[in-house]
Amino acid sequence: MSKRLIVYFLVVSALLLAACQRTASTPIPTPEFPSVPTIDPGMQGIQAFATQTAIALTGTPEGGLVQPESPALVTPDPNVTQTLQTPIVTVGETPLAPIQNPTSFPQVTPLVATGRPTTYTLQKGEFPFCIARRFDVDPDELLALNGLTRAQSYFTPGTVLKIPQTEKRFPGERALLKHPTTYTVLSGDTIYSIACKYGDVDPLAIAAQNGLQPPYTLTVGTQITIP
Repeated sequence: MSKRLIVYFLVVSALLLAACQRTASTPIPTPEFPSVPTIDPGMQGIQAFATQTAIALTGTPEGGLVQPESPALVTPDPNVTQTLQTPIVTVGETPLAPIQNPTSFPQVTPLVATGRPTTYTLQKGEFPFCIARRFDVDPDELLALNGLTRAQSYFTPGTVLKIPQTEKRFPGERALLKHPTTYTVLSGDTIYSIACKYGDVDPLAIAAQNGLQPPYTLTVGTQITIP
């Protein structure tokens, strides 16, 4: 009986020793914990801005958005008459009369653009009636403005005429001859005298049409174009 106990004791001791050695050689597993997500610095700034906005709107970072209250509409009382006060301007100690109608403005008369020169210097071969036709003005008004009469038949080249700026036009047809056309230069002709023969033609337009340069010398027998 004692031998069996000894054998049993030895077997149990051997098993316990083997179990201890196995436990010591097996590493203890390390418990795994869930990883904490890393917050990007940019996202931190956005979250902070969102939190500050929520605080500004609701007074608390945890509350929901609160819509601002709409201002109450004031309905005017139809029985109350509103009176606009007219401003009074004071110069020194004397108040000026109030403006009765501040929305009215003085009437401005538009200026009439005639397109005429205010003065013109007569050239060789020109006379007042010729100038009246050219600038489409009343010849009698032109004569009166310059202290001239119809009885005068000669006018000195270089005479400065004042040109009327009224709306009175030349009575009748301004053109004396049909144009455009061609013209054969005669003795004594100038671009100014030729322009007067046609009535409403500008002498400088004749010079430009024919490529003439100052002093606009013409050759007898030459054909020129009248615009």
